[in-house]
Amino acid sequence: MTETLSSPTAGGAVRAAHSESTIEPVVSHPAWSELKDAVETIRPWQSADGSVDLTAPDAPAAEQVRAQVDRMATAVEQLSPLLPHGREYHLALVADLRGWVASDFAVPDFLDSLLAFQPAAERVDGRQHLVLFPMYTQNGNPDRNFEAVALRMVWPQWLADLERTRYDNPLFLGITFEDFTSGYDTNSAVLFPETIAVREAPERFSWGGIFCDREAARFSRVVEAACEVTSLELPESAKGLLTDLPRTQHAFVLWDMVHDRTHSHGDLPFDPFMIKQRQPFWMYGLEELRCDLTAFHEAVKLEEDGYPQGRDVQYAVILDRIFRFPVTGERNRNYDGLGGQLLFAYLHRHNALRWTDNRLTVDWELARQVTVQLREEIETLYRQGIDRPKLVHWLKAYELVSGYLAPHPGSTWAKGAEALDLSLPPRKLVDEVHPDEFPLSMFYEALGKKLRTVIASTKGITAEQAPRAAAA
Repeated sequence: MTETLSSPTAGGAVRAAHSESTIEPVVSHPAWSELKDAVETIRPWQSADGSVDLTAPDAPAAEQVRAQVDRMATAVEQLSPLLPHGREYHLALVADLRGWVASDFAVPDFLDSLLAFQPAAERVDGRQHLVLFPMYTQNGNPDRNFEAVALRMVWPQWLADLERTRYDNPLFLGITFEDFTSGYDTNSAVLFPETIAVREAPERFSWGGIFCDREAARFSRVVEAACEVTSLELPESAKGLLTDLPRTQHAFVLWDMVHDRTHSHGDLPFDPFMIKQRQPFWMYGLEELRCDLTAFHEAVKLEEDGYPQGRDVQYAVILDRIFRFPVTGERNRNYDGLGGQLLFAYLHRHNALRWTDNRLTVDWELARQVTVQLREEIETLYRQGIDRPKLVHWLKAYELVSGYLAPHPGSTWAKGAEALDLSLPPRKLVDEVHPDEFPLSMFYEALGKKLRTVIASTKGITAEQAPRAAAA
């Protein structure tokens, strides 16, 4: 008999009777298919804010929506015994679903269930979680539609030990997809609490997840194609990253854990992501690159200390940054693309990589030294920025980037401070930033055309789909 969650005392406390590896997979239970189908039925009825307008010409009847919400609630109740660690969340979730019905499907408020969902409180390798929220998916669906995700934790003992002793990050979750609804059949590889529809933002968030299986799978597919296009011969120690997906997942979960904590560490931790200020997009690009290069720097030390994952992170940072980042997404203020362009140009300027006779070669030992050197330049910019006004800091950052990347010929910022209306507040001068302030080089224009179909094929990718797709 399935325990009902509408009565907290029914059936007594649920206890895990088996190890995490022997518990029935959520996605094998018939209730998971019911939940997915109910979510997919409701999603087209929802507005961008998650509500359902029952007065719209093509609106469903209230009874139809209520029936699908009942299916969702019942499925959660049936799946909950598989996940005893999530019981309090499941209780709150069913209550929030009932509350949405009672509101006549107004803008959803799932604050109570969000506060009850605490996956970082006990990180166990292989542990399953059921996630159901009205939410948008970063780099995916911009609307707060319902999404259902079944996932597993990636938390091997060596990573737990590193987090405990060297890289404290109590909110970080390494996770992999088991299955998902259509908002995750996209380029989204994160699960963040700030994307969830709530009546008010919590005082602080208590978790943040990165789908390392999606990151590993698209890395494998894109880098394999890029190596073929550029005739880059990888070292033997790097080739396994393209074929051994569990190994690659571990590299990404380590990279992401160190990257994530770096946003709040350093000489100038008041980065644009932390305090949500409006800045030129190269500031976001430098911040993301700073965090990646800090992960790279720590990976060098980890390799020296005997961690093979440290070596893998170094390869992953360079290869993902120079191949996938610059040619992924739109060119409009693409700050991640900018960081990849800068790393490539810096390596090229310092002879760590060469593009000769239509062939890319990398001096990996020199590339390691030069990548650490770029991090030191960015760290120096941050350290000196403490003593500078905001606008001067932005200009100095522009000077660093434009020293390696050619600005757009029509750029106002490239003409220097004398071309800007300095009577305006700095945030207004952001409007003068060209949408593509640092265009792609000829190398990347050609590479982007060759990789276009491969990159498009990584939409919604999972580890099982990682094998290659042909380049153009």
